[in-house]
Amino acid sequence: MTLETSPARGFLMPIGGAERKRKSPTILRRFVDLCGGTDARIAIIPTASKLDTTGPGYEAVFARLGARSAQTVPFATRRDCHREDWLALLRESTGIFITGGSQLRLSRTIGGTPVASALRDLYRHGVHIAGTSAGASYMSEHMIAFGDAGASPVTHMVAMAPGIGLTSDFTIDQHFRERDRLGRLLTVLAYNPFIIGMGLDEDTAAVIGPDGVLEIVGSGSCTLVDGSELEYASIGHQPGDPVSLLGVKLHILLPGSRFEVATRQATPALEQVDREVHEL
Repeated sequence: MTLETSPARGFLMPIGGAERKRKSPTILRRFVDLCGGTDARIAIIPTASKLDTTGPGYEAVFARLGARSAQTVPFATRRDCHREDWLALLRESTGIFITGGSQLRLSRTIGGTPVASALRDLYRHGVHIAGTSAGASYMSEHMIAFGDAGASPVTHMVAMAPGIGLTSDFTIDQHFRERDRLGRLLTVLAYNPFIIGMGLDEDTAAVIGPDGVLEIVGSGSCTLVDGSELEYASIGHQPGDPVSLLGVKLHILLPGSRFEVATRQATPALEQVDREVHEL
């Protein structure tokens, strides 16, 4: 795998959905701080959502958290994605937030347009990008489009589609524990063992730095499945056939835990280690 690292890149922040917006909004506050705090200029892309209130709702949240500006850029059609005035708003931002909804609505509206090119270019040049729920999944080059619930992988359990390609290191799933999605993430690994599968619980985010190190923030956990040492994978002929995977490595990361893509090493949060040592 080619590790995508560059000191010029921004941070990526995929969020598992249902992040807290009022009481203890740890994740969204972290994003505002990354984007400059009181100097943060955040563009909100609500394309995944059917609701007209989604963008304005996040505008109010980011304003309450102290951002200098937060403005919705409502790309609803592919024609919208060619509007120079809206593209200029993206280029003037220090951070871009992609809301939840349907990741396929994102891919069919934005994919292959000037917006997609602008997002990739802005990220490469230091703009930070966060996405929640569908917005998180869309960050991947190999995107989970939809799939079935369940803990065990089975044939045809998951359907893939092209994402925007901000990361080729991870395929990202969301609402992970709440919607019982381990099986479909393992099925993805059977199809693409060179990637790392990331499953984010609700109100949980991975803050992925330009150095390829991620840190978990929020109140839930992040499940990583690493196929780099995969010894064997089977895919059945019929939908519902069980899938065999040998040699998969699995990590459950709590807030404060870290993972380094280059070495595939996970480390627990320091406070977790300190507490365990104290209890001994």
